[in-house]
Amino acid sequence: MPIYHKLGDTPHKRHIQFRKPNGDLYYEQLFGTIGFDGMYSNLYHVHRPTQVKEIRRQYSVAPKIAKANNIQSYRLRGFEVTPEDDFLESRKIVLTNSDCHIVLAAPRQSMTTYFYKNTDSDEVIFIHKGSGKLRTMMGILDFKYGDYLVIPRGMIYQMEFDTHENRLFIVESHRPVYTPKQYRNWFGQLLEHAPFCERDIRRPYALETHDEKGDFLMKIKKKDDIFELIYATHPFDVVGYDGFNYPYAFSIHDFEPITGRIHMPPPVHQTFETDAFVICSFVPRLYDYHPASIPAPYNHSNIDADEVLYYVDGDFMSRNDVEAGHISLHPAGIPHGPHPGAVERSIGKKETLELAVMIDTFKPLMVTEEAMRIADDTYYQSWLE
Repeated sequence: MPIYHKLGDTPHKRHIQFRKPNGDLYYEQLFGTIGFDGMYSNLYHVHRPTQVKEIRRQYSVAPKIAKANNIQSYRLRGFEVTPEDDFLESRKIVLTNSDCHIVLAAPRQSMTTYFYKNTDSDEVIFIHKGSGKLRTMMGILDFKYGDYLVIPRGMIYQMEFDTHENRLFIVESHRPVYTPKQYRNWFGQLLEHAPFCERDIRRPYALETHDEKGDFLMKIKKKDDIFELIYATHPFDVVGYDGFNYPYAFSIHDFEPITGRIHMPPPVHQTFETDAFVICSFVPRLYDYHPASIPAPYNHSNIDADEVLYYVDGDFMSRNDVEAGHISLHPAGIPHGPHPGAVERSIGKKETLELAVMIDTFKPLMVTEEAMRIADDTYYQSWLE
């Protein structure tokens, strides 16, 4: 998110001496993207951030593919994913391609014994159930139902949950995640007609600066392997930073829908983008107000993209027999649209209270073994009359 943010203490200029009260130097770190060409922040550590004492085990978390080339529409019953105590063990990849992993998770416990860093991907974590704090080396973010947490790759973090019943919908993006370019001017500021603005973006509000030496377990994801490393100092030892690269939160409830006289296409719901897929938010909104309008979406051929819809809450007008936590997959190659009866039911309706997250990927998605465990294998036949 291209908004300048500063937290804690920093020197007057970059790359100059910045000393502790005892006269020792703080250690500067450039936390950047796309080499030296993308967004970045400059962090200042109490200790050198480069101190690795030990590299322990390495193990794979790569998804196991059930269908590598798929044309079948599926419904996945997301709440049937088994809860796990551990945050990383709870993450189940259900759909995947070379650009992203789409993940369901139901962690029961906070991360207290280790820290996590994903070097493969930016992460977008949607909070369906639960609340707590995202603790990072760049500060704290509170989260609750309906929040997107956008965590740039390389960010060290822990998830602290208030309860044991948590449900997360996660996108691990191998491509950088941005706000949609059609909402931004040439300076990067969100435009007047954008469905959200900078005031809606919640940035880290407090640093936790730990001046501690010891053995700190770091779990690092790289090329679908987890590496366990022991750091010599606490990774949350930053006294200050500034820049454009940091984690942030945005609530789906702050997305202001764009409506019209006739049915508006899905791009009006776009919330995040990459060069490989988009993420959209469907929120409560007034329906189309043309006197002959049909509020239900029209049938369309998704020739160039696989469509994934994660149902969060409310009345899902265009679908029959869909509940919160379900995922629908409509792959490229066959048209899809409202279920039988949905068009007729929608006529005359004035509003919808639905809440859902959509992902359109430009490369086909593979279906994993985890997905098949919660899949409705007859869903593709539900349009038969």
